[in-house]
Amino acid sequence: MTRVESLDGLRGLAALWVLIGHCMILTGFALPILGTPDLGVDLFILLSGFLMAFQYNVRKEKEDWNVVGTWIKFWIKRFFRISPLYFTLLIVALTVGHSVYADRLVIDGFIGQPPQRPERYTDASLTNFLIHMTYIFGLMPDYAFRTPLPDWSIGLEMQFYAVFPFAVLLTRRVGWLPAAFCLCAAAVAIAFTTKRLGIFFPMPAFLPLKMHVFLAGMLIAAGIGRKGIVYLAPAALLAALPIGGPHDILHVLVRELIVIGFFALVHWRSVAWIDGLSGVLGSALFRWLGEVSFGVYLIHLLILHRVAAWIIEEWATAISDVARFTIAITILVPVTYCIAYATYILIERPGQKLGRNLIAALGRRRQAA
Repeated sequence: MTRVESLDGLRGLAALWVLIGHCMILTGFALPILGTPDLGVDLFILLSGFLMAFQYNVRKEKEDWNVVGTWIKFWIKRFFRISPLYFTLLIVALTVGHSVYADRLVIDGFIGQPPQRPERYTDASLTNFLIHMTYIFGLMPDYAFRTPLPDWSIGLEMQFYAVFPFAVLLTRRVGWLPAAFCLCAAAVAIAFTTKRLGIFFPMPAFLPLKMHVFLAGMLIAAGIGRKGIVYLAPAALLAALPIGGPHDILHVLVRELIVIGFFALVHWRSVAWIDGLSGVLGSALFRWLGEVSFGVYLIHLLILHRVAAWIIEEWATAISDVARFTIAITILVPVTYCIAYATYILIERPGQKLGRNLIAALGRRRQAA
């Protein structure tokens, strides 16, 4: 297997889940599961862990991970996958931060939430900018959640990419299951230690708080071509660990269903209805949703704050919660997806091409040497 056709569709659904969840929260409307966008982020994380391990397995005969050059190519590719769009939107977000904060005050006052810290939206300092440009903000509690973007997970993702080559070396030495549990044990120990030291992250932007979810995705990939069922229980166990966010019964249950559902899409294609669902998720529409998912994830809050504040200012309690949500989502979806598609064409794809060209240039230079 060299491609999992459902992957793009699931990424698209994860981004839509986060968008819908945030729209519910900021309009005062609530539904179970859909109204919990952190679960959509967990799906993103699971898919990221899977994709990195899956691509490693596909290419391991062609790439020598004992050579630092392979690591550098990996890091360059991931950097140029994320950074062009993220850096662009970071500049936009820090520029309009005061306006977003003013809208957030209107929203929080209406839905009965305590006001957000001003610096969460308004810190356009050079220090904050550089900390985010270098991706070290996820290691710093005071800066891990300090822009109008939902970018805490971007810092988390970059931390995962930083340690992934070391995880690969460990798996090559001891195997996937022992490596996963060793890495998870180390992550839990670090997470517990930071908590004991009184270090608190407002969002789980620190890799040890979410490493178990990345590892669950990696184990699902590891089972391809082997007795995959052996990897299901360990993956489900890792995803259920009570760290890195809410762990009420609903959250744990949904995380387990996400793991089992994705495992089924990857490993149980012989079942007719699963194969059919996988085909739907791999269709042109869902592939497109996956392509624009990164932009949708980053962009939607910048639009949603203004839309939600406007609806509250215009109608407040004169309309129902569901009406506020309906108006907001009707505006938010087309605007967000149109902008995300434009940024995908104009920024993401050229950025990825630039990364590939840089990797090719480095390869030619090494051959010439």
